[in-house]
Formats: sequence, C-alpha cells, structure tokens
Amino acid sequence: MINSPKKRVEVCFAPTQYELYRADYKICVVIDVLRATSAICTAVNNSTKILPVSTVEEARAYQKKGYLAAAERNGEIVEGFDIGNSPFAFMDPDLRQKTVVLTTTNGTKAINMAKDMDTVVIGALNNLDALCAWLIEQHEDTLLLGSGWKDKFNLEDTICAGAIADQLIKSGRFKAEEDSTIAAKYISRSARDNIFGYLKASSHRRRLKKLNLNEDILYCLTPNNLDCIPILKDGVIEKLTPEHVSQKA
Repeated sequence: MINSPKKRVEVCFAPTQYELYRADYKICVVIDVLRATSAICTAVNNSTKILPVSTVEEARAYQKKGYLAAAERNGEIVEGFDIGNSPFAFMDPDLRQKTVVLTTTNGTKAINMAKDMDTVVIGALNNLDALCAWLIEQHEDTLLLGSGWKDKFNLEDTICAGAIADQLIKSGRFKAEEDSTIAAKYISRSARDNIFGYLKASSHRRRLKKLNLNEDILYCLTPNNLDCIPILKDGVIEKLTPEHVSQKA
C-alpha cells in the first residue's frame, strides 16, 4: 500500500477560486482558523453537533423553530443571538449532545460551498496533527480550502493549509502540483516557530484584537490542543468515528 501511486494535495487560497480546483478531489478540508473552524473543532470535541448555514436569515429561521443558533459577522455576535463563533462559547457543558445552528462571515459559507464533495472535514491548527494522520491514512486526492476573509486570501488559513500539505507530502504518499500549495507550504514553514508573532500584522488578527478577542486569537493559533476530526454528514458536522469510514467504504 505504501508503494501505491501518490495522491494529490492542493491548496485553494479562497472560496472565489474553488470552482477552479474542485474537480477530481475526494476529500475537502475546510479551514477558517480565526475563528469558525477552530470553534467547530472545539464544539465537536465537546460532543456538540454543528449545523452550518450560510446566512443570518437561515439561522434566524432555525432559531424560530426552537433550535439553538449562533451567528457572527465581522468578528462580532449578531444582534438577537447569544453566541457568535468564539471557541470558548462552545466549551459550555450545557451544549453537550445538542445541535447548534451556526453562521459565520466566512467559514460556514465555505463549508456549504464544498458540501457536494465526497467527504468534507474541518481543519484548524487546533487539530492539525490528528487531521494529518487521518488524511494520510485515507490516501485520497485532497483539497485544502481556505475560507479567507470575504472571499479574499488571508494568512492564517494559508499557514494552516500549508502545514497540512507539508505533512502529507512528507509522508511520501502525496504530491502537489499547484504553485498555491508550494507557496502555502513555505509560508507555513516560515511561520511555524512563532505563528502568533508571524500573524501580528495580519488583517483579521488586527480586527479581532480591536474587539478585545486576544484570548480567542491565542487559542485558535495554538496547534494540537485538540485531537478530534469534525466531519460533515447529512448536512450536520459531528465527530468522525470509525463508522463514518466504514460507511464511506
């Protein structure tokens, strides 16, 4: 099996480029480090399921039906909702075994954009090594989709995608052909010894800092503080289990 042909791993910097990359991939990893996918990883680690929706209107509609709902726009909680996309909000023990509807500025839109892919999983720096180990085991053509900021490139998602690509390529089981992947890999290597400092001037870190969300930033930029892998199943994100793999097979 180790000598089987190498699979592709490629980085798509932002959702606006998704249509240029989407063909021929079996797995899509959606990444929104600050903060949607970090919050989702935290929620799933807390045994909370997430129903991602793209718009505030959809979240309000679910809320009217009695669902717990969380909404964030431009880094802030949307009026009328108790939760945004802070990872710390999803550590609440009262949310365990519950489903929360979530909409965010970037991440949930990217998740729904990729939902027709065979397998969609959620990536962050928080679950970096666990996710990479699983992807290497799956050995499928894999697209790493950065959610960006309002459809544009951002550094933090690129750093995370580059770190994933780097691990997969180092395994000897994957290859990369796109310049975006090569660029992401080397950006990630430049940042890995001090991600927090490297991103000090990044646009979204500055936005969140102005909102006094430094604790969120530090948490989201901490690699491997979680080992769960969230997977999209029938429109809901939950913790990946061996059953998901056997169902796919």
